[in-house]
Amino acid sequence: MENDYSTEQNKGETLKKEIKEWVRSILLAVVLAFIIRLFFFQVTVVEGTSMFPTLNNHERLIVNKAVFYLKQPDKGDIIVFNFSTRRDFIKRVVALEGDIVEIKNGRLYVNNQPVEEPYIKNYNMMDFGPAVIPHGHAFVLGDNRNNSMDSRDPAVGYISLEQIKGKALLVFWPPFNMRLL
Repeated sequence: MENDYSTEQNKGETLKKEIKEWVRSILLAVVLAFIIRLFFFQVTVVEGTSMFPTLNNHERLIVNKAVFYLKQPDKGDIIVFNFSTRRDFIKRVVALEGDIVEIKNGRLYVNNQPVEEPYIKNYNMMDFGPAVIPHGHAFVLGDNRNNSMDSRDPAVGYISLEQIKGKALLVFWPPFNMRLL
């Protein structure tokens, strides 16, 4: 009889230990996921067609948030930046501080040099500039230039490097369109 009681007591203690381990593991996983999402990676949904054909509406991206802790974005990077408190934008960096940007006859020029843009399907852009990019800022354009609210629009303007959340790395959804950017 006493033996049955101690066996039941051991089972109860074992169950308590097991529950504590599960709770500890789950809490650790939640904390790690929060830290990873806060500092390293985030998921972003493409809204609209401003980056077509590179990105399609409703695709989901993994964004590397840590990459710009140590360096500035490069020309050609696809970035996610904070446009407003409720909305992020996804655009391509075409010029950085000190660069002179101009669009003439449908072509992009940076520092008076034409930029090769194989990702552009339609070159019918309105003229812009020339404009000098201020210190600590970037000039961004959507790949679908005729349907993009980007740095050409005064509402967006030059993007402060502090507004940039990260660099788009990977399209992971839908799975049949998975690809590195």
